[in-house]
Amino acid sequence: MSRNELYTWVVDLLAEMFELDRAELTPQSNLYSELDIDSIDAVDLAVKLKQLTGKRLQPEVFKTIRTIDDVVNALLGVAAEQAA
Repeated sequence: MSRNELYTWVVDLLAEMFELDRAELTPQSNLYSELDIDSIDAVDLAVKLKQLTGKRLQPEVFKTIRTIDDVVNALLGVAAEQAA
């Protein structure tokens, strides 16, 4: 999956899970301050990402995620680790 496809996939997932307007989401959208995702929502997101990708984000990586682009980068990193 390309970076752009992954970004679109993450935006669609966030819009569906948290009833967000896709048109307002950008790579720099902050999950917490702009999108009102709280810590419980973040855990739900992590679980959903694992279910859909079969890949688990490490807790130290997940703690660094702040923006949609961070989610995409983390997923790309997990995919690169598994390919190596």
